[in-house]
Amino acid sequence: MTILFNTDKNITVSEKFDASLTTLITNELTRFTDHITRLEVHISDENGSKEGPNDKRCMIEARLEGLQPIAVTGQGDSTEHAVKGAVAKLKAALDTVVGKLKSH
Repeated sequence: MTILFNTDKNITVSEKFDASLTTLITNELTRFTDHITRLEVHISDENGSKEGPNDKRCMIEARLEGLQPIAVTGQGDSTEHAVKGAVAKLKAALDTVVGKLKSH
């Protein structure tokens, strides 16, 4: 499972933070690694340099082997909260898709 990070011009992600996000995502999605070929994580700051509630946005697109991609979005006050929200939504979506695969 390959994880690609993309950020807008308002977000700077250090190598250490990138590694912690990779670990977080990998740990949360371990049971789906047989099905996921690639994850694209898009992180953006919707308000630019201004502060505001839920201004960080994370969109994760999961490319699944032999299936259509799944895209989810999470928002939060920090980048980490936005990523955690998106990962939780992705887990729920993958549970549904993988569950349907196993029942057939």
